[in-house]
Amino acid sequence: MAYRLKDNLSSQYFEAANALTSKHARRRIVAYVESYDDIYFWRTVLSKFENEKRYFEVMLPSKVNLTRGKKSVLMNFVGEHVGPDMIACVDADYDYLLQGITEQSRRVLNSPYVFHTYVYAIENFQCYAPSLHDVCVAVTLNDHRIFDFNDYFRQYSEACFPLFVWSVWAYRSGHYPRFSLTEFNRVVDPGGFAVSYPEKSIGNVQRKVRQKVRELQRQFPNNKEAYLKVKNDLLQLGVTPQTTYLYMQGHHLFDNVVAPIISKVCNLLRQERQNEIYHAQAHRTQKRNEMSCYENSLQDIKVMLKKNTAYQQCERFLQLQENVDRFLNQT
Repeated sequence: MAYRLKDNLSSQYFEAANALTSKHARRRIVAYVESYDDIYFWRTVLSKFENEKRYFEVMLPSKVNLTRGKKSVLMNFVGEHVGPDMIACVDADYDYLLQGITEQSRRVLNSPYVFHTYVYAIENFQCYAPSLHDVCVAVTLNDHRIFDFNDYFRQYSEACFPLFVWSVWAYRSGHYPRFSLTEFNRVVDPGGFAVSYPEKSIGNVQRKVRQKVRELQRQFPNNKEAYLKVKNDLLQLGVTPQTTYLYMQGHHLFDNVVAPIISKVCNLLRQERQNEIYHAQAHRTQKRNEMSCYENSLQDIKVMLKKNTAYQQCERFLQLQENVDRFLNQT
């Protein structure tokens, strides 16, 4: 028996609360998310579907004990609790790729009231390659395209893909203690990166991936058929060699791959703009004021990445919105 009000929170609770309002009032649908950072992302997902009849309220699962994380969302609200008026919104992690092999994967995939990102996490959307030039412009206020993010992350993904298949296989087959996600992240770290010679970091990843793949082939010599099955499954799920970065661990991609690259690109763009001001035909005081104005306008890279919403043209984001639209039409 539940003795506290929060123990009785369910879709039926919010449905009853909606019924007590005026018949002209908008229906409230509560969307529970994993963390504070997720609130803004899921707002960008759901706001499209608000109208004069309904609106969404995105919140954390508990305001009392500050519980956060996917397990809190799922364990507390999946089952009898979620419904037309209360949904759960989570990162896919590997649960989408595991396709119901684990209990958590089944909960994420099978409930019509649980929505997931398809890509590993919201950070992967924030690192969506076609949007990264816009992030650099937001940081430096310089629109000069000095680096091709699309081409780099295409090559980076292709370099990572053979090992990524092994990673998913390890988690599907229960061999992840022998090849963990942490180990995968270590191997695919680009290491030293230079804007002028990005191919060197790609070559470094390719070399490390080949070495690790040979090591895994020695450890699991009879695994070719299982490997090819996982590879074909991933292709069927929409994971391509050119988009592998979207399905890698989001925090690692954000902190250890994308942010360092953007930092070096932005440093060059910032220097370029500062040189333009320094060499301008103007009085010294005017140039000093202009430089001060420019430097005060610069933004923090990670803050701008977290505010990046240009991922909304990403195929997986549109697929996520299609799922929300289908859910609303059915309810």
